[in-house]
Amino acid sequence: MLLLTRSSTAWHRLSQLKPPVLPGTLGGQALHLRSWLLSRQGPTETGGQGQPQGPGLRTRLLITALFGAGLGGAWLALRAEKERLQQQKRTEALRQAAVGQGDFHLLDHRGQARCKADFRGQWVLMYFGFTHCPDICPDELEKLVQVVRQLEAEPGLPPVQPVFITVDPERDDVEAMARYVQDFHPRLLGLTGSTEQVAQASHSYRVYYNAGPKDEDQDYIVDHSIAIYLLNPDGLFTDYYGRSRSAEQISDSVRRHMAAFRSVLS
Repeated sequence: MLLLTRSSTAWHRLSQLKPPVLPGTLGGQALHLRSWLLSRQGPTETGGQGQPQGPGLRTRLLITALFGAGLGGAWLALRAEKERLQQQKRTEALRQAAVGQGDFHLLDHRGQARCKADFRGQWVLMYFGFTHCPDICPDELEKLVQVVRQLEAEPGLPPVQPVFITVDPERDDVEAMARYVQDFHPRLLGLTGSTEQVAQASHSYRVYYNAGPKDEDQDYIVDHSIAIYLLNPDGLFTDYYGRSRSAEQISDSVRRHMAAFRSVLS
């Protein structure tokens, strides 16, 4: 009886004891470290026996990205070189056309005598038209000065001088030109002159113009070429832009010409 009582007491004491905390074994620590490393490295491909078969997914993605970036860079370089060669060919063809190689002698809208040499050292955007033009000339001049403003807003680019030459000297005298140009840009320079002087300037730039018949009010329309001309700082004709070209396209072209310009006079 005493033995049973003691046994009950012993079992009760044993039930109150907490199980001992065993120290971590070396194998357990190694398993934990391997799991942590795998979580840092990312997934790898394994074969049927669980052996690694190649680089991980991240490595393959990195190699693919670097290869794609290399191909993209090479394509951009080839494209830039192609555009440069095309621009060079176009410039040479335009120079061979002998456009704008002659001089001109006109009056600006302040009454000051002007010749082509006065614009040496400047980029010039030039347009031929007339002040009584109902729509095309105002639209083209507005586009021209929009290009000038876009380039003015970019630091580091040289200024561009806008010029408007009349093909209607009979009506567009100095005073008429002064009234007209003030509506577009403060630096827009209006040029006029005698019938012979205007004809000489227009012929130099291959500009066609012809005055139509007069109506009962002695009013008439002048049919003429529609193009904006670009002159480089050497005073040489460099490019032209038809009516279909937007201000943004012209600005991009002028930037490229500025970047590629090398003076042939210095």
